[in-house]
Amino acid sequence: MKTAVIVFPASNCDRDAAVALEKITGHKAQMIWHRDTEVPSDVDFVVIPGGFSYGDYRRSGAMAARSPIVKDIVTKAEKGLPVAGFCNGFQILTETGLLPGALMRNKGLKFVCRPEKLKITNGNSRFTSAYGSTANVTFPVAHHDGNYFADDATLNKLEKSGRVLFKYEDNPNGSARDIAGICNEAGNVFGMMPHPERAIDPLHGGTDGINLFKSIIESI
Repeated sequence: MKTAVIVFPASNCDRDAAVALEKITGHKAQMIWHRDTEVPSDVDFVVIPGGFSYGDYRRSGAMAARSPIVKDIVTKAEKGLPVAGFCNGFQILTETGLLPGALMRNKGLKFVCRPEKLKITNGNSRFTSAYGSTANVTFPVAHHDGNYFADDATLNKLEKSGRVLFKYEDNPNGSARDIAGICNEAGNVFGMMPHPERAIDPLHGGTDGINLFKSIIESI
């Protein structure tokens, strides 16, 4: 099992993601610089981490989505490569079009940083299957632009097809229909604003993130 984490200028959760992957797989994740042009063909799973790529210049995730490595990620994801993006990674995935919708400024126009209770709304996906009968998890959030938006037709399609995997119990940012995390139609690309990679150690307040990583690793 080989995994990789993409590193952008001003990423600040790339190490967290790498630690989480090593904890679950027993192997070190490969750190791939944003100016590299290709994800190695033997990589089984890619994480696009949180942070503030390019300092959120212009719009969160907009510049990172045009990085050389992301072009290759899009190509490989469209062929089935499992990809997950957390926080800024989710913003990047929407900017590429791999996931629908957009992440706008929080409704309260304030940075939100706190543990957040989430409801698992589809426990049968490649990213949630290891949770079994678990209905709720708690992940940290830390974002200023986490207000998920899509038109009603898109939202209806996401919910009807089971592509909304997590919803907020206490919506911290104004996201449409309390959406916290979604996947693409093929089920191999997933994005969420909360940070499961920061919920893998009891010393950090909880381990609810472990089963998310177990889910996708086991599916591979």
